[in-house]
Amino acid sequence: MLNKADAPTTKKDPVVVKKYANRRLYNTETSTYVTLEDLAQMVRSERDFVVFDAKTGDDLTHAVLTQIIVEQESRSGGQTLLPIPFLRQLIRFYGDAMERMVPSYLQISMETLTKEQDRFRKQFANAFTPQGAFEAYQEQARKNLAIFEQAMTMFTPFAPGKPGAAKKDDAAPAKEPAPKDEPAAGSDLEDMKSQLAAMQARIEKLSRDRG
Repeated sequence: MLNKADAPTTKKDPVVVKKYANRRLYNTETSTYVTLEDLAQMVRSERDFVVFDAKTGDDLTHAVLTQIIVEQESRSGGQTLLPIPFLRQLIRFYGDAMERMVPSYLQISMETLTKEQDRFRKQFANAFTPQGAFEAYQEQARKNLAIFEQAMTMFTPFAPGKPGAAKKDDAAPAKEPAPKDEPAAGSDLEDMKSQLAAMQARIEKLSRDRG
C-alpha cells in the first residue's frame, strides 16, 4: 500500500483490460496476458482497472472482481473473509425491499474500516483476549449502523423528532376520502421507491461528510 509520502500527485486512469472469448485477459497497458491473481495484485497495490468484453465492449468489471473474490475465498488453507452466515443473509437481501440500501451500507463499513485500519491493528494488538478485539470491532459496527439509522429516520414518516411530524395534540383533522371514481394520488409502491432513493442519497452524503 502506498504511503502518504509516496502517493502520486495525480491519479492515474484505470488500466483497460480486455477479456476474450477464450476467457483470457489482456492488459492493454503492459500488452501482456494476465491472470485473476495478477488483477488481484493490482487491486492490492491500489491500481484500478476496468474490464471490457473484447468483442461486444460490455463492461465486465463487476463480474471479474467477483471472480477474484470467489478465487480468493476458495483457496485451500487461506483465510476466508466472508463467513457463511453473512453470505446467507446477503443472498436473502436480493429481491428484498432493502436491497438498494445494502451496497451503501457495506460501502460505508468498508470505507470506515480502511480509514481506521491502523488504529484497529493497534487495538487488536493491545487486546488481552480475542473477545476484547471483537468488542472493539463491534463498537465500530455500531457507529456505522448509527449513520444508517440516522439517514433512515430522516425519511421515515412521522419519525420522532422529524421536522413536520404531527403530534397527537395538534394532529390535523382527517381528510375526507376521495370519491370512488377518482384515483388516489400516487401509489404506495412509487412512494416507497422514492423514499429508498432519498435514503440512499442521504447515506452517501453522510459517509462523505464523515470522510
